[in-house]
Amino acid sequence: MVEKLHIDASGYDRRYSSPARRRKAPGWLRRAAGFVVGLVYPVACPACRSSIAEEGGVCAACWRETAFIAPPACGGCGAPLAAGLGEDAVCDSCAHAPPAWSRGVAAVVYGGAGRKLALGLKHADRLEVASLAAGWMLGAQAGAGAALAASADLIAPAPLHWRRMVKRRYNQSGELAREVARGAGRGSALALDLLVRTRPTGSQDGKSRAERMENVAGAFALSRRWRGRVAGRRVLLIDDVLTTGATLSGCAEICRAAGAADVNALVFARVARDDWPA
Repeated sequence: MVEKLHIDASGYDRRYSSPARRRKAPGWLRRAAGFVVGLVYPVACPACRSSIAEEGGVCAACWRETAFIAPPACGGCGAPLAAGLGEDAVCDSCAHAPPAWSRGVAAVVYGGAGRKLALGLKHADRLEVASLAAGWMLGAQAGAGAALAASADLIAPAPLHWRRMVKRRYNQSGELAREVARGAGRGSALALDLLVRTRPTGSQDGKSRAERMENVAGAFALSRRWRGRVAGRRVLLIDDVLTTGATLSGCAEICRAAGAADVNALVFARVARDDWPA
Protein backbone atom coordinates (compact mmCIF):
# COMPACT_ATOMS: atom_id res chain seq x y z
CA MET A 1 0.00 0.00 0.00
CA VAL A 2 1.24 3.50 -0.83
CA GLU A 3 0.74 5.94 2.00
CA LYS A 4 0.93 9.73 2.22
CA LEU A 5 2.16 10.42 5.74
CA HIS A 6 0.53 13.46 7.37
CA ILE A 7 3.51 14.73 9.32
CA ASP A 8 6.05 17.49 8.88
CA ALA A 9 8.09 17.10 5.72
CA SER A 10 11.35 17.35 7.62
CA GLY A 11 10.35 15.09 10.50
CA TYR A 12 9.82 11.63 9.05
CA ASP A 13 11.16 9.12 11.55
CA ARG A 14 13.95 11.18 13.02
CA ARG A 15 14.60 8.20 15.32
CA TYR A 16 16.68 6.84 12.49
CA SER A 17 18.36 10.07 11.40
CA SER A 18 21.99 10.14 12.45
CA PRO A 19 22.06 13.89 13.33
CA ALA A 20 19.36 13.27 15.95
CA ARG A 21 21.72 10.94 17.79
CA ARG A 22 24.39 13.60 18.29
CA ARG A 23 24.60 15.80 21.37
CA LYS A 24 22.80 19.06 20.59
CA ALA A 25 24.07 22.56 21.30
CA PRO A 26 21.79 24.92 23.26
CA GLY A 27 18.70 25.90 21.31
CA TRP A 28 19.53 29.62 21.11
CA LEU A 29 22.99 28.85 19.75
CA ARG A 30 21.66 26.48 17.10
CA ARG A 31 19.05 29.01 16.00
CA ALA A 32 21.59 31.82 15.78
CA ALA A 33 24.06 29.69 13.86
CA GLY A 34 21.32 28.48 11.54
CA PHE A 35 20.22 32.04 10.84
CA VAL A 36 23.75 33.16 9.93
CA VAL A 37 24.43 30.12 7.76
CA GLY A 38 21.05 30.53 6.07
CA LEU A 39 21.92 34.07 5.05
CA VAL A 40 25.14 32.93 3.39
CA TYR A 41 24.03 29.51 2.15
CA PRO A 42 20.24 29.33 1.71
CA VAL A 43 18.87 25.84 2.35
CA ALA A 44 17.32 24.20 -0.71
CA CYS A 45 15.01 21.23 -1.07
CA PRO A 46 17.22 18.33 -2.24
CA ALA A 47 14.53 17.21 -4.68
CA CYS A 48 13.44 20.42 -6.46
CA ARG A 49 15.96 23.02 -5.18
CA SER A 50 13.27 25.37 -3.88
CA SER A 51 14.01 27.24 -0.65
CA ILE A 52 13.16 25.48 2.63
CA ALA A 53 13.42 26.51 6.27
CA GLU A 54 15.97 23.96 7.44
CA GLU A 55 18.12 21.08 6.32
CA GLY A 56 17.14 17.45 6.69
CA GLY A 57 13.89 17.40 4.74
CA VAL A 58 12.11 18.30 1.53
CA CYS A 59 9.71 21.11 0.69
CA ALA A 60 5.99 20.71 1.32
CA ALA A 61 5.23 20.18 -2.36
CA CYS A 62 7.80 17.40 -2.74
CA TRP A 63 6.63 15.82 0.51
CA ARG A 64 3.09 15.62 -0.83
CA GLU A 65 4.20 13.95 -4.06
CA THR A 66 6.40 11.38 -2.31
CA ALA A 67 4.70 7.97 -2.29
CA PHE A 68 5.90 6.24 0.88
CA ILE A 69 5.39 2.48 0.90
CA ALA A 70 3.43 1.36 3.95
CA PRO A 71 2.14 -2.10 4.93
CA PRO A 72 0.98 -4.20 3.29
CA ALA A 73 3.97 -4.55 1.01
CA CYS A 74 5.55 -7.52 -0.72
CA GLY A 75 7.84 -9.35 1.66
CA GLY A 76 10.14 -10.21 -1.22
CA CYS A 77 10.73 -7.02 -3.19
CA GLY A 78 9.04 -4.37 -1.06
CA ALA A 79 6.48 -3.39 -3.71
CA PRO A 80 3.23 -1.88 -2.38
CA LEU A 81 0.27 -4.25 -2.25
CA ALA A 82 -3.48 -3.75 -2.07
CA ALA A 83 -4.92 -2.99 1.35
CA GLY A 84 -6.22 -5.96 3.29
CA LEU A 85 -3.47 -8.43 2.45
CA GLY A 86 -1.57 -10.06 5.30
CA GLU A 87 1.94 -9.30 6.53
CA ASP A 88 3.36 -12.37 4.77
CA ALA A 89 1.87 -11.55 1.36
CA VAL A 90 4.09 -11.38 -1.71
CA CYS A 91 3.49 -9.92 -5.15
CA ASP A 92 2.77 -12.12 -8.17
CA SER A 93 6.30 -11.62 -9.49
CA CYS A 94 7.98 -12.83 -6.28
CA ALA A 95 5.51 -15.71 -5.97
CA HIS A 96 6.43 -16.84 -9.49
CA ALA A 97 10.17 -16.21 -9.18
CA PRO A 98 11.28 -15.70 -5.55
CA PRO A 99 14.25 -13.33 -5.17
CA ALA A 100 17.66 -14.56 -4.10
CA TRP A 101 17.33 -12.69 -0.79
CA SER A 102 14.90 -13.50 2.04
CA ARG A 103 13.22 -10.18 2.86
CA GLY A 104 13.14 -6.96 0.88
CA VAL A 105 12.03 -3.54 2.12
CA ALA A 106 11.68 -0.32 0.11
CA ALA A 107 10.96 3.17 1.40
CA VAL A 108 9.26 4.93 -1.51
CA VAL A 109 7.86 4.33 -4.96
CA TYR A 110 10.22 5.46 -7.71
CA GLY A 111 8.32 8.46 -8.98
CA GLY A 112 7.69 12.11 -8.15
CA ALA A 113 10.07 13.46 -5.52
CA GLY A 114 11.37 9.95 -4.80
CA ARG A 115 12.67 9.73 -8.36
CA LYS A 116 14.18 13.22 -8.17
CA LEU A 117 16.02 12.34 -4.96
CA ALA A 118 17.33 9.05 -6.35
CA LEU A 119 18.58 10.70 -9.54
CA GLY A 120 20.10 13.59 -7.63
CA LEU A 121 22.09 11.23 -5.44
CA LYS A 122 23.16 9.04 -8.34
CA HIS A 123 24.03 11.57 -11.02
CA ALA A 124 24.14 15.08 -9.58
CA ASP A 125 26.49 14.81 -6.57
CA ARG A 126 23.62 15.44 -4.16
CA LEU A 127 25.30 13.50 -1.37
CA GLU A 128 23.14 15.17 1.26
CA VAL A 129 20.28 13.03 -0.04
CA ALA A 130 21.91 9.94 1.47
CA SER A 131 21.17 10.89 5.08
CA LEU A 132 17.57 11.83 4.31
CA ALA A 133 16.97 8.68 2.25
CA ALA A 134 18.57 6.46 4.88
CA GLY A 135 16.22 7.82 7.53
CA TRP A 136 13.26 6.99 5.32
CA MET A 137 14.70 3.53 4.60
CA LEU A 138 15.08 2.72 8.29
CA GLY A 139 11.58 3.94 9.05
CA ALA A 140 10.10 2.17 6.03
CA GLN A 141 7.08 -0.07 6.46
CA ALA A 142 6.52 0.62 10.15
CA GLY A 143 10.20 0.22 11.05
CA ALA A 144 10.84 -2.96 9.05
CA GLY A 145 13.93 -1.35 7.57
CA ALA A 146 15.36 -0.64 11.01
CA ALA A 147 14.67 -4.22 12.08
CA LEU A 148 16.66 -5.54 9.12
CA ALA A 149 19.58 -3.25 9.95
CA ALA A 150 19.50 -4.19 13.64
CA SER A 151 19.69 -7.91 12.86
CA ALA A 152 22.45 -7.65 10.24
CA ASP A 153 26.03 -8.68 10.92
CA LEU A 154 27.16 -7.04 7.68
CA ILE A 155 25.64 -4.04 5.89
CA ALA A 156 26.94 -3.86 2.33
CA PRO A 157 26.15 -1.83 -0.79
CA ALA A 158 25.67 -3.02 -4.33
CA PRO A 159 29.13 -2.33 -5.82
CA LEU A 160 30.21 -0.19 -8.75
CA HIS A 161 32.91 -1.25 -11.20
CA TRP A 162 36.13 0.62 -10.47
CA ARG A 163 36.00 2.47 -13.79
CA ARG A 164 32.57 3.88 -13.01
CA MET A 165 33.71 4.64 -9.47
CA VAL A 166 36.59 6.72 -10.85
CA LYS A 167 34.22 8.59 -13.16
CA ARG A 168 31.49 9.19 -10.57
CA ARG A 169 33.86 9.54 -7.59
CA TYR A 170 31.46 7.80 -5.20
CA ASN A 171 29.05 4.88 -5.01
CA GLN A 172 25.55 6.13 -4.25
CA SER A 173 24.63 2.78 -2.71
CA GLY A 174 27.74 2.98 -0.55
CA GLU A 175 26.68 6.40 0.72
CA LEU A 176 23.26 4.98 1.60
CA ALA A 177 24.83 1.98 3.34
CA ARG A 178 27.06 4.28 5.37
CA GLU A 179 24.10 6.38 6.52
CA VAL A 180 21.88 3.36 7.20
CA ALA A 181 24.57 1.81 9.41
CA ARG A 182 25.16 5.12 11.19
CA GLY A 183 21.48 5.89 11.68
CA ALA A 184 20.80 2.41 13.04
CA GLY A 185 23.77 2.53 15.39
CA ARG A 186 25.37 -0.36 13.50
CA GLY A 187 28.58 1.27 12.32
CA SER A 188 30.59 -1.83 13.18
CA ALA A 189 28.54 -3.85 10.68
CA LEU A 190 29.36 -1.60 7.72
CA ALA A 191 31.19 -3.52 5.00
CA LEU A 192 31.58 -1.13 2.07
CA ASP A 193 34.04 -3.43 0.31
CA LEU A 194 32.24 -6.73 0.85
CA LEU A 195 31.42 -7.14 -2.84
CA VAL A 196 33.16 -6.09 -6.05
CA ARG A 197 31.93 -5.76 -9.61
CA THR A 198 34.35 -7.83 -11.64
CA ARG A 199 33.57 -6.39 -15.05
CA PRO A 200 31.94 -3.26 -16.42
CA THR A 201 28.29 -3.69 -17.34
CA GLY A 202 26.23 -1.52 -19.64
CA SER A 203 23.36 0.59 -18.40
CA GLN A 204 20.28 -1.34 -17.27
CA ASP A 205 17.96 1.40 -18.51
CA GLY A 206 15.37 0.16 -20.98
CA LYS A 207 16.29 -3.51 -20.59
CA SER A 208 13.77 -6.24 -19.83
CA ARG A 209 14.15 -8.41 -16.74
CA ALA A 210 15.79 -11.19 -18.76
CA GLU A 211 18.18 -8.72 -20.40
CA ARG A 212 19.06 -7.19 -17.05
CA MET A 213 19.81 -10.59 -15.55
CA GLU A 214 22.01 -11.45 -18.52
CA ASN A 215 23.76 -8.08 -18.36
CA VAL A 216 24.96 -8.61 -14.78
CA ALA A 217 25.45 -12.39 -14.87
CA GLY A 218 28.83 -13.22 -13.36
CA ALA A 219 29.56 -9.55 -12.71
CA PHE A 220 29.88 -9.78 -8.91
CA ALA A 221 32.29 -11.44 -6.52
CA LEU A 222 33.30 -11.41 -2.89
CA SER A 223 36.24 -9.09 -2.34
CA ARG A 224 39.52 -10.73 -1.43
CA ARG A 225 39.49 -9.20 2.06
CA TRP A 226 36.17 -10.85 2.90
CA ARG A 227 36.84 -14.34 1.61
CA GLY A 228 36.23 -16.86 4.39
CA ARG A 229 34.60 -14.23 6.63
CA VAL A 230 30.97 -14.31 5.50
CA ALA A 231 29.94 -17.83 6.49
CA GLY A 232 27.30 -17.87 9.21
CA ARG A 233 26.73 -14.11 9.08
CA ARG A 234 23.56 -12.20 8.20
CA VAL A 235 24.01 -9.78 5.31
CA LEU A 236 21.89 -6.72 4.54
CA LEU A 237 22.32 -5.47 0.97
CA ILE A 238 21.71 -1.78 0.28
CA ASP A 239 20.82 -0.22 -3.08
CA ASP A 240 19.28 3.01 -4.27
CA VAL A 241 16.67 1.72 -6.72
CA LEU A 242 15.16 -1.73 -7.24
CA THR A 243 13.57 -2.41 -10.61
CA THR A 244 13.66 -6.10 -11.55
CA GLY A 245 16.14 -7.06 -8.83
CA ALA A 246 18.86 -8.26 -11.20
CA THR A 247 21.70 -6.43 -9.44
CA LEU A 248 20.68 -7.40 -5.91
CA SER A 249 20.03 -10.98 -7.03
CA GLY A 250 23.58 -11.25 -8.31
CA CYS A 251 24.92 -9.84 -5.05
CA ALA A 252 22.73 -12.08 -2.89
CA GLU A 253 23.79 -15.20 -4.78
CA ILE A 254 27.45 -14.40 -4.10
CA CYS A 255 26.75 -13.94 -0.39
CA ARG A 256 24.81 -17.19 -0.15
CA ALA A 257 27.55 -19.05 -2.02
CA ALA A 258 29.99 -17.70 0.58
CA GLY A 259 27.89 -19.30 3.33
CA ALA A 260 25.90 -16.31 4.60
CA ALA A 261 23.32 -17.37 7.19
CA ASP A 262 20.77 -15.02 5.64
CA VAL A 263 20.60 -12.22 3.08
CA ASN A 264 18.07 -9.38 3.09
CA ALA A 265 17.70 -6.23 1.01
CA LEU A 266 16.87 -2.62 1.89
CA VAL A 267 16.44 -0.06 -0.89
CA PHE A 268 15.41 3.55 -1.13
CA ALA A 269 13.05 3.38 -4.11
CA ARG A 270 11.02 0.61 -5.74
CA VAL A 271 10.05 0.93 -9.39
CA ALA A 272 6.39 0.00 -9.82
CA ARG A 273 5.96 -3.16 -11.87
CA ASP A 274 3.82 -1.28 -14.41
CA ASP A 275 6.87 0.88 -15.16
CA TRP A 276 9.21 -2.03 -15.91
CA PRO A 277 10.63 -2.21 -19.45
CA ALA A 278 8.73 -4.66 -21.66
